[in-house]
Amino acid sequence: MTSSAANEPIEHVLVVPTQLFREIGYFQGFNSNVDRYITTLLDPAHTSFRPRNEVEEDPSFKQLIPYCIFRHAGQVFFYKRGKKGGEGRLHSKRSVGIGGHISSTDQLSGDRRYLEAMHREIEEEVFLESGFKDSCVGLINDDETPVGQVHLGIVHIFDLDTAKVRPREESILETGFAQPAELLQVLDQFETWSQICLKHLFG
Repeated sequence: MTSSAANEPIEHVLVVPTQLFREIGYFQGFNSNVDRYITTLLDPAHTSFRPRNEVEEDPSFKQLIPYCIFRHAGQVFFYKRGKKGGEGRLHSKRSVGIGGHISSTDQLSGDRRYLEAMHREIEEEVFLESGFKDSCVGLINDDETPVGQVHLGIVHIFDLDTAKVRPREESILETGFAQPAELLQVLDQFETWSQICLKHLFG
C-alpha cells in the first residue's frame, strides 16, 4: 500500500546555477543594484525548474524567492513563523518577509511568471486588504546558513495605503506593524533574511 505522501506530485521550483550568480557579481548580505542582476537571473535562457526536494540540498543552484515587505506610514509588517510552515529550518523565527518559490505551475514566462508567482504567494499567505505601490529594492544572499546557501532573495517593498494585512496561512502567527527601530532592538529573534533587510533598509 502506498502512502499518501508518495502520491503527492513533486513540486518543481525555479532555479539558476549558482555559478551564474557568481559571474554576475557575488555578494554576501544585501545588494541594492537590482538592474545588474534581475534581467539576467530571470532570463529563461538561464533558468530551469527542478525538483524542490533535490535543490533544497544542492548549493550548486539558487532558488529564486520573491521576499515582500509591507510598509505603512513608516511601520513594517512582521509575524512569527509557526510549525505548519513549509521551511522547517525557519520555524519559530520572526520575519518581515512574505513570499516563496516560483513554481512550474505558474503559467506565464520570464519576468511575467515571476510577478505572477509573487502575487500568488502573497495571496496564499495573507489577506492584503489595501491598495499599494511596490518596488524592487534589492537582493539578499546569505551563504552563512544552510537555507541561505540554496536560495536567493529578491526584495520588494509594498507601500500600503492602509495597514490592513491579515494572516491567511495557519503558519503566520503574532502579526502586527511596528517601527523598524523597535524591530531592530530584537533583531536576534528574526530569520537571517529579515535581519539583513532590517539592517540594510531601515538600520
